[in-house]
Amino acid sequence: MLNKAFIEQKLDKIKNYYKELEKILEIEDSQIIENTINLRAIERIFQLIVDEMIDINLHLIRELNLSSPQDFQSGFEILAKGKILPYDFARKIAPVVGLRNRLVHRYEEIDRKFFLRQVGEEREDFIKYIRYIEEFLNKK
Repeated sequence: MLNKAFIEQKLDKIKNYYKELEKILEIEDSQIIENTINLRAIERIFQLIVDEMIDINLHLIRELNLSSPQDFQSGFEILAKGKILPYDFARKIAPVVGLRNRLVHRYEEIDRKFFLRQVGEEREDFIKYIRYIEEFLNKK
C-alpha cells in the first residue's frame, strides 16, 4: 500500500537538505575547495538527498508493483516506465546514484572541481524530482 505520509516526509527532508546545500553553494567555489569542512558538508548533503530519493523510488516501485530494479540507478527508469517521472528526466538524474556511490564507497578520488560543478548543475534536478513525485501523489 502506497504510504503518502512516508513519501511526503522524505520529500520534506530533501527540501531541507536542499536549503542547506544552497547556503553552502553561495560560497565561491575556490573557498569551498580550500575549506575541507564545506566540501565535506556538500558531499554529505548530496549523499543524504540521493539516499532519500532512492528510498522514495524503492517504496514506489514496491508498492505499485513495478518491475524490480537491477540497482538503485535503474530505479529512476522504472519510475519513468511507470509514468511517475518523464523518461528524459529519469535518464538525466539517474547518474546521481553513481556519483553518490563514488563518494560514499570511495571507489576513486573525485576531482573537487568536477564534483562541485556536477552538484551545481544537478541541484535544480532535485527540485524537479520533488515536483514530479508531488504531482504523482496529488493524482493518487
